[in-house]
Amino acid sequence: MIITDVRVRKVYPSGKMKGIVSITLDDEFVIHDIKVIEGQNGFFVAMPSRKTPEGDFKDICHPISSVVRQKMQEVIFAAYEKAVEEMKKAQDDSEKIDLEVDYED
Repeated sequence: MIITDVRVRKVYPSGKMKGIVSITLDDEFVIHDIKVIEGQNGFFVAMPSRKTPEGDFKDICHPISSVVRQKMQEVIFAAYEKAVEEMKKAQDDSEKIDLEVDYED
């Protein structure tokens, strides 16, 4: 299994949920709504889930082996960090815009 694409759909600068990501596996299968969460012990990835009638949350899909989970996390975190850096750069660039206007009376 090869992760062929990672797309950071949303980045949230505040709160515990930091981002929403989609990944493509082998150019054939997409998993949407993977969440990047900031917990007490650092960042982690939460797979898409649904709420059960009992009020618990159950993953819709998830990696079976810890090796695959680790690989997914590494790729997702790298894409998330790149998206955050691009967002910061875009904000910095927008703050540097000179809005000086010349006009004559």
